[in-house]
Amino acid sequence: MNRDEKAAVIAELNDSFNRSNFSVVANYCGLTVAELEKIRRELRGCDSEIRIAKNTFLKRAVADTSHVSLHDDFVGTTAVVTSYGDPVRVAKVVAKCAEDYEEFQIKSAILGSERIDGAKIVALSKLPAKEVLLGQLLSVMNGVPTAMVRVLSAVPRKLLYGLQAIKYEKEQQAPETPVQ
Repeated sequence: MNRDEKAAVIAELNDSFNRSNFSVVANYCGLTVAELEKIRRELRGCDSEIRIAKNTFLKRAVADTSHVSLHDDFVGTTAVVTSYGDPVRVAKVVAKCAEDYEEFQIKSAILGSERIDGAKIVALSKLPAKEVLLGQLLSVMNGVPTAMVRVLSAVPRKLLYGLQAIKYEKEQQAPETPVQ
């Protein structure tokens, strides 16, 4: 690989890190090519990709990005998953891969500009999907006006119940007059 090819690879990696909102660094030592291809296919379905590159290339690629805190994790056999869409979907796939394959070990990740560890990635993977969260938010927002209507209608209803109780009490206290 000549100098120009190396610079092109670094520029491509740098572009991937700049565009991604979620990146995961993992160790893939021991995975077969077929297993890596299966992981690659699953990640492609959720607007992300897995890249394997030399650690020196990765270190240079993250140097001027928000992912610079991953610099120390580029040791050994390193695979980088970059996500351009929903980070929860990618976290679900990565956590499932780490569970299915012992050789695939999550080192750390960047979510936005915050560095997180493997345990937080697993916790992120257990969140419901974006559509489910939006549905839950909508039901909460819909519940507030409904509850307000119930509270406001309770005041006249209780007044009516009070008046009916007074009427019933008065009827009970009134002497009965025989009908002629």
